[in-house]
Amino acid sequence: MGFLATTIIFILIGVVASLSTLICCNRGPSTNLFHLTLVITATACCWMMWAIVYLAQLNPLIVPILNEGE
Repeated sequence: MGFLATTIIFILIGVVASLSTLICCNRGPSTNLFHLTLVITATACCWMMWAIVYLAQLNPLIVPILNEGE
C-alpha cells in the first residue's frame, strides 16, 4: 500500500472514531470537545509513527555498498 492510500485510511479511521465518540460519549459540550481532541491527537500520533517508520524504510541511514560481483 502506498503512502497516500494509508494516509487516507488513517483520516477515515480518525473521522469514524471522532463520530463514534461524539455519539457514545454525549455528556456535555466541554466533555465532547475533550474526547474529540484526544481522538484526533491519538490518530495523528499513530499516523505520524507509521509515517516515520515507513519513510525510514525507504531511505536507510546506512547506505549498503554493493560489491562488483553482485
